[in-house]
This record gives sequence, structure tokens and C-alpha cells, in this order.
Amino acid sequence: MIKLKEKNITAGIDEVGRGCLAGPVVSAAVILKKGINLDLLKDSKKISFKRRLEISDHIKLHSHYAIGLASVEEILDLNILQASLLSMKRALDKLTVKPDLILIDGNFAPIGLKNYKTIINGDEKIKVISAASIIAKVYRDNLMIKLADKFSNYAWESNFGYGTKAHLEGLKKFGVTTHHRKGFKPVHKILSN
Repeated sequence: MIKLKEKNITAGIDEVGRGCLAGPVVSAAVILKKGINLDLLKDSKKISFKRRLEISDHIKLHSHYAIGLASVEEILDLNILQASLLSMKRALDKLTVKPDLILIDGNFAPIGLKNYKTIINGDEKIKVISAASIIAKVYRDNLMIKLADKFSNYAWESNFGYGTKAHLEGLKKFGVTTHHRKGFKPVHKILSN
């Protein structure tokens, strides 16, 4: 655990959707305020969908937070890692309170950051990164649920763009949408046929 002086403002940052076949990659930057229930904060993947929504609302009430996205086009142009880092940078740039220290999930950081630390599995180890993972996951899931209204053949309302059986069957049967990541293997394979 990183020991910090009481006065340091620490932001946690995490991204979601790197492994998806459709939709943007989304990052959240979070600075926790007093009154947050730290017991609620854990890796977003270990919390049920319904519970995540409730915890996300609690975090929003007790934090400064911002969301950053990188589009499907940017993922194709840059590659998924660089697009993820771009979404992180956008989230950080939108924060209204500027942190003294930035804790980033994973082992890569956007270029040009000062006073940061990358932490592998940070969403499991560091509460402020867990908070960022929850905010980002809820935002992205809701985005994919909305897209599923218009594109109902891919089960995005339940797989959120990940390459599940239903999603892959939808791709084979109905083809590729503008929201699909054309450089990702299963999508690219269908385009090549």
C-alpha cells in the first residue's frame, strides 16, 4: 500500500472495455471525498450488475469524477492500448480538481503525466482505483445497453460488446456494424470472408 500525507489529493484511474469487440473504451478518473463508504469499493468485475449501479451512485455523490472515451475509430487508428491511454488522459483532463498523485490500474500510463504510479491489479488493491473501475464499468455498460436498442442482434444489453457466443452468432448472421472494432480478430475475420 502507498502511504500518503493527509493533504495529498489522489486520483484513481481505470479503463473498461479493452477486450470488447464493439463500442468505445471508457476510463474514469476519481478523487474520493470524505463520507465515502470504503467497504463498498472493490474490483467492478466482482460486483453484480444491480449492485454496481447502486455503488456507482454512492461514489458519484462522494467524489470528484470524470469520464473519458476513445472511439471505435480511434481504437482502429491507434491500437487498443494507445486508445485506452487516450481515454485515461481525457478523463484526467476533465477532472475539476487536480490531483497531486495519480494511481493507475495496470502497467502503462498516458504520456506526459507527472506524479503517477501504475499498479497491476490496482482495481483489487487500491480503493480509489476500485471506485474508478466501478464508475467506468457502469458508464460503459449503460452505453452498450442504449446501443442494443438500435442494434438488437448482438445481445449487447447482456454481453456489453464482449465476444460471447450470442455476439459472435449475431456477427455471423447480421454482419458488422459501425460500432464494431474492425481490427479485432473475430470482426476482421467476418469482414475478410
